Amino acid sequence: MTAPMDEFSPLTIAGYASLASSTDQRSDGGSLAFPLLGLFGETGSLLSEVKKKQRDRASYLGYASAVVEELGDVLWYVTAVASRGGLRLEEIFASPTQTGAATFASLQPAIMPHQDAPNAAFERTLLQLASEVGVLLADQHEERLGQGDLLADRLRSITRSLVEAATEAGVTLEAAAVKNLEKIFDRWPHERIYPVPLDAQSDPAEQLPRDLYVDIFERDVRERKFVYQRCNGINIGDRLTDNAMLQDDYRFHDVFHYAYVAVLGWSPVVRALLRVKRKSAPKVDEAQDGARAILIEEGITTWIFGQAVDLELFAGARPGDIPFDLLKHVRQFAAGYEAERCPLWMWEEAILQGYAAFRFLREHRRGRIHIDMVNHRLSIEHLL
Repeated sequence: MTAPMDEFSPLTIAGYASLASSTDQRSDGGSLAFPLLGLFGETGSLLSEVKKKQRDRASYLGYASAVVEELGDVLWYVTAVASRGGLRLEEIFASPTQTGAATFASLQPAIMPHQDAPNAAFERTLLQLASEVGVLLADQHEERLGQGDLLADRLRSITRSLVEAATEAGVTLEAAAVKNLEKIFDRWPHERIYPVPLDAQSDPAEQLPRDLYVDIFERDVRERKFVYQRCNGINIGDRLTDNAMLQDDYRFHDVFHYAYVAVLGWSPVVRALLRVKRKSAPKVDEAQDGARAILIEEGITTWIFGQAVDLELFAGARPGDIPFDLLKHVRQFAAGYEAERCPLWMWEEAILQGYAAFRFLREHRRGRIHIDMVNHRLSIEHLL
């Protein structure tokens, strides 16, 4: 993903607001209801991170990173509320002594305290922040926000508490804002630019196929149903069953691995299936194409399937519809492997294309898969 701005330049509040507002995906006529609910929810999530650290002080190692992320999410919703309310974020944060373009760095001390656990002051400020957000929601419910400058006043109180909370946590709000921009553009980029294939520098004989057709079909063998695959007239892989007590057609699941190849340019499973493991680079072969990587990919695929069953196998879903948390968990699964570098929007495309083909196979029981890595597309057609 291309960085949304020069990471060495101080991040101005107006610059952040402009970028963050451009990712407001809701088409609800500019209502305050959605961002206010989001602000309330993310403030609660921030409080939850503190609670988890208090409960599991030794074992909860992701506290600092989680606080930065949650502060950034709260900031995004504050920005959305301000924007929909016709207010400029830099004016909400402005101090009477400020000169020049307001930056996040100017809001906090130059030297920040180091905190690796929540202290009493931080907890009090978070409770104050939550109280102020609650008052804002009450104002919205009572339809008072249209009266004078009440919305601006409420947001100023919230942002003061937000800055104070960040300082007491030993976190710069600038870091939270930068991380938030990286997160939202990872999911909702302005322009979808595909990176070069992960194996672009590999021996051509060990690259994943850029253009390939695979036939997938079901057969009855001794009163049992098996799925077979054929490529260039040759059977490939093992015949598959669901391997489950309840039949769910998971035997067609290799189509998901083909979608990873087409969109992400990644699949240790398909490398093993087609015998294109990168043997000429032993470390890559062992770490990225070996048994452990295969298990990780199978784990990702099985876990997504469990979520997809409850979501009607993503029928009718469009880009932007897959739950953000689902994609974040997939990224966590892939940590340490090549696919970790793939942005979340590419993961979503791979999942949606794979499930479109899977639903086709469930209905027709056979089909011809086309893997098109050049155009990042997986398609399926009828197999006679």
